[in-house]
Amino acid sequence: MRNKFADVIYEIGQKDDSICALVADISPAGSMVNFREDFPERFINCGVAEQSMIGIAAGMALKGMRPFCYTIATFSLYRPFEMIRVDLAYQNLPVTVIGMGAGVIYSTLGSTHHSMEDIAVATAVPNMTVIAPCDPDEMRQATLWCATQSQGPVYMRLGKAGEPDLTEHAIDDFEVGKIRYIRKGKDVAILTYGPITAMACEIADRLEAQGKSVSLVSCHTIKPLDEDGVCGVLTSHDHVAVIEEHVPHGGLTSRVKELAWENKVGCQLSAWTLKDEFIHCYGTYEELLAAHGIEKEAIIAALS
Repeated sequence: MRNKFADVIYEIGQKDDSICALVADISPAGSMVNFREDFPERFINCGVAEQSMIGIAAGMALKGMRPFCYTIATFSLYRPFEMIRVDLAYQNLPVTVIGMGAGVIYSTLGSTHHSMEDIAVATAVPNMTVIAPCDPDEMRQATLWCATQSQGPVYMRLGKAGEPDLTEHAIDDFEVGKIRYIRKGKDVAILTYGPITAMACEIADRLEAQGKSVSLVSCHTIKPLDEDGVCGVLTSHDHVAVIEEHVPHGGLTSRVKELAWENKVGCQLSAWTLKDEFIHCYGTYEELLAAHGIEKEAIIAALS
């Protein structure tokens, strides 16, 4: 998604002079070189000063610009949180904050680079829209929406690089604020978002090979959540599973459980999330997920 995002913002920057990119010391590695070289008057590398990046973006938005603030997820949201809350959300400005490499995808860099609770933090802020696309095409469509929307600030959670295309044959079109069926069945439904959707897709394939009829649903917009759509999934399947690369509290799992309780839904409901703890081991992305209890074979066994 990282490289695709750079392509998309360059594409829309060619057509719209209000599009501007602010980064926090990662432009050489962040594939933003084309935007930086062709639109230097609309590109600012703020250095290791994320608080200033958000404040500058707020000022530019007040002057009619469409800023995108782009850096690694832990630094884009946590470090400048007060500025995001006050400078952006309180004034309801159309600034997009990009959290790249969210979840535990920066596995080998340790817990300082694992954004495990960013959805909970971002969705708690009034006026904030929260989007987490599952593949490069969803990211592209979400970015195009962010470039023209007037609802207020957006936090968009991205993966890093190498995510496969999962939605080419999706049943539903992408629409901010609506869940999206990638495939539709009637026995088991998997609700998920972000890069871990690739694992969910493999799990759905394995379950279908066992004879299960499986729905795979991209819940790319966490706020506002498509409550009617989620309730429709809960009432039309025997077993609903949430697979989420986020701590158990404050994310999609919490919201789905709330909706199931409020609507007295009778389906079996399971969830796999990151643990509510820091993991101190070193390893690959898959090894970090397994250390948190998100392991493909175990999920397949539970849903079989």
